[in-house]
Order: sequence, then structure tokens, then C-alpha cells
Amino acid sequence: MQDRTDHSIRAETAVASLFGGAAVDCDVHISVPSVKALLPYLDSYWRQQFITRGIDRLSWNMTSDPPNAPIMARPDRRPASGRPGSDYSILKEKCLDLFGPSAAIANCIYGGAALHSEDMAAVVCTAVNDWIAAEWLDRDPRLRASIVVPLNNADLAAEEIERRASDPRFVQVLMLAMGEQPLGKRAHWPIYAAASRHGLPIGVHAGSLYQHPALAGGYGSYFLEDYVAQAFGFESCVLSLVSEGVFAKFPELKFVFMESGVTWLPPALWRFDKTWRGVRAEVPWVKTPPSQIVRDHIRLTLQPFDEPEGAGRLERFCEQMKSDEMVLFSTDFPHWHFDGEEALPISASSPLARKILWDNPRAVYPRLNALCPEVAA
Repeated sequence: MQDRTDHSIRAETAVASLFGGAAVDCDVHISVPSVKALLPYLDSYWRQQFITRGIDRLSWNMTSDPPNAPIMARPDRRPASGRPGSDYSILKEKCLDLFGPSAAIANCIYGGAALHSEDMAAVVCTAVNDWIAAEWLDRDPRLRASIVVPLNNADLAAEEIERRASDPRFVQVLMLAMGEQPLGKRAHWPIYAAASRHGLPIGVHAGSLYQHPALAGGYGSYFLEDYVAQAFGFESCVLSLVSEGVFAKFPELKFVFMESGVTWLPPALWRFDKTWRGVRAEVPWVKTPPSQIVRDHIRLTLQPFDEPEGAGRLERFCEQMKSDEMVLFSTDFPHWHFDGEEALPISASSPLARKILWDNPRAVYPRLNALCPEVAA
């Protein structure tokens, strides 16, 4: 047995104590190990197509998600082989058992959802959702998941939501921050109608279909540029969702921004409010300042927390936003965005901690209340 220092033992004990009980981890990552893993979840026609065309030998990694980059996983969270997030035993030991949440929402970012062939993308998303249910949700009662949908066809995406919504373990619909069109455009509204009908939030994860550059001036040369530009993509999401009237059309709908950071939002909303006052006749459906609409409808996961230096950083953000309801706890497993087990950058005794750990997730994800009675307590 490997020797362990007193410090590491105390750290793990503190983590389990801090996050035990009814905490909800709103963003953990699972990965499809290969296209071959999906073959059992395809019908005979598509299975034969994948084998005949050599599709089963592809990886379909998202280009914004380089699996071997150090930031993609801490060394102790990497499997002996394969992609980070593909090994349940590591997820169980290093996340579910360590942090002790009552529920953890698994997000599978997979290139199959972005295929230009809309029929194939829909088939792949169905297979991924069936794979998630069988290989992950059936294995651990603490796991929940996002519904993976084809991102280039809203009608087919809505059909997949309708098909999967009967399984209460799926608690939101997964989309990416940057795609063919801004998220507020009416082309996406069938997705929002289906999600709203079933009480499902829309989870918007950092990422892109790369049909347009992440940088406004064109394609950059390095992953660094793409990674930093994700914040600009989320800012565009806010502008589009509010201006296009999504929340006027779907007043009960919530959006959860995952891996967006938080510090960009207050100055962005200050500028949005200021400009809206001068041109609001153009968007008569935006009846209140955009910042209020965002407070009512948009939530952000905690990690990676792009904090400035100094104490009271998260409290300062909530003060600027005039809300303590917008941040949701997440570990972003298996990514490496914080030190050790310090996923919560505030004291556990802070009233804000309870809001972030379980009150806010419970309010956003109504399906958690039925599946996790302790969360509703």
C-alpha cells in the first residue's frame, strides 16, 4: 500500500466533510472511448454502415478538446489508456467518493453531435444517450446526465429530447457556446420548446462547431487563443438569447453556462444595459434591463473559476450581479482547473456555500428533487 502523508489524509477527510450530504456537482465529464463503443447501440443498418465505411476506426474528438493536453486531466485522473473521463472507476474514486455529492451531472462532449450529415448526427446522439444510460447511469445512482443532441438540426434535436425525456435521470439538454448560428436565433427554438415542455434547462458548454472562427477577426494559430476566446463566445450567447427574445418566448426556460468563467459577466452586462436604454425600441420584447433577465434565466458553473487576486472574490461577483443564485457548484472532473481538492473557493461556513452547493442547483434542475430527496430537504 502506498504511503500517504497526514496532510493528504486530512485533505481528503476535509473534502468529504465539506461536500457530503446534498451537494450537487453540476459538471463532470465522461468520454466515449471510441466509435466502436457505440456499435452495440446502433441498429443493424447503421452498424454495418459504420464498419463498411471505416467510421468505427475514427475518434471524433472535438478539436477544442485535445485529450493529451495537461489541462485536460490531472495525472491521477487519467486512465492507463484511453481518453480522460472514460474510466468509471476513476470517476468514482476521484470525484463521486472524494467529493461526496448526492448527484453529479455528466456531460459528454462528443464530435458526433456536430456532423454535417444530419441523419448520422442524430443516430450518433441517440447511440451516445443510450450508451450513457447503460454504461454510466445504470452503474451509479448518483449520476445524472445531459441529453446529447444533433447540433445542426433543431427538429431532430427536439425529437431526441422527446425520446429521452421520459428517463428522469437526464436532467438537461447539452449544447455548445458557438455553432452555425447564435443561440438566440429562431432556428434553435424547437430545441427550447421541447426542453421547456419537459422542464429541462439548456446546458451550454464551452466549445464550438468550428464552422466559424472563435475569434472575431478569424482563425487563430494556437489552442491558447481558442481557449481564452470561449469567454467571448459566452458573451455573444448572452447578447443573442436576450436580444432575440428567447426568454420572452420561453419564460420558464433556464440556461446553464458551463466552463464559461464568471468575471466577464458584470462588465458585459453593464455595457448591455447601457446600450439597451438607448435602442430598446428595436427590441420591444426586452421589457426589463438585460441584467435582470440574465439574473432570472442564466446560471454559471463554478469551475474553472477565473478569480482575481484577493479575498472575497466570489462574494464580490455576487455583489456585482446583485444575486447569490447564479453560481452552481462543479468540479469539472477530470479537468485540471484548480489546486488539489479546493473546488470551492469560499469557506464552507459561508451562507453562500449552501446556495452554491445545493440550493441553486435544486432550483435549476427540478428533476433532482424527485430523484434526490435529501437535496430537497
